[in-house]
Amino acid sequence: MKHNISIIIPVLNEAENIENLLNHLIDNASLNTITEIIVVDGGSTDNTPIIVDNLGLNITLLHSKKGRAKQMNTGAKKAKSDILYFLHADSFPPNRYDQLIINEVTQNNPAGCFRLQFDNTHWWLRLASWLTQFSWRACRGGDQSQFITKALFNDIGGFDESYVIYEDNILINELYKRKQFVVINKKIKTSARLYERHGVWKLQYHFWAIYVKKWFGASADDLYKYYLKHIA
Repeated sequence: MKHNISIIIPVLNEAENIENLLNHLIDNASLNTITEIIVVDGGSTDNTPIIVDNLGLNITLLHSKKGRAKQMNTGAKKAKSDILYFLHADSFPPNRYDQLIINEVTQNNPAGCFRLQFDNTHWWLRLASWLTQFSWRACRGGDQSQFITKALFNDIGGFDESYVIYEDNILINELYKRKQFVVINKKIKTSARLYERHGVWKLQYHFWAIYVKKWFGASADDLYKYYLKHIA
């Protein structure tokens, strides 16, 4: 069976990154494997939609209510390929990412991600990046991107839209329960801008707090309130 990929990118005010990312995706893939690139805008107030429209590339721009889960589900419903690849706008996958993903699906690994590398040399971020090569669930996150077959995505029911944050981890947790997750040993490079804005230790503490709160049964609304108070 010939596999193809639909790339789905949720965006909100990403004028600074989106053009570089879209060019990167095209330059680093065998384009016969990429059926489409779908950018789902959640109500940007900057020039993000205009930049996407003006690129002149074969890119689908969709509009959705704000919220990554809602935006990614919107993109998934329109996607035509048998493999969905969800990507943050500030994360740049490795060269030939498309073939690396297809190789895993061909080997009956229907979902997974890449290792992570931050664009910052702080020792903690380097250590955190190094740890993402292992299969531990605690080392997972949306910045590592997410590939998943459309059949498995639909079987799970997509992203849980009740989660405004942590939606990536909810899906990943379900995949770990099913033992259907693999880490590709190649690095996706992502921005450390949030760490740089808040400070590495302060932000890491809040991320850990969210993880622990969820572990002890916090609701989606509780997690979002914490995020709004301490991170947003």
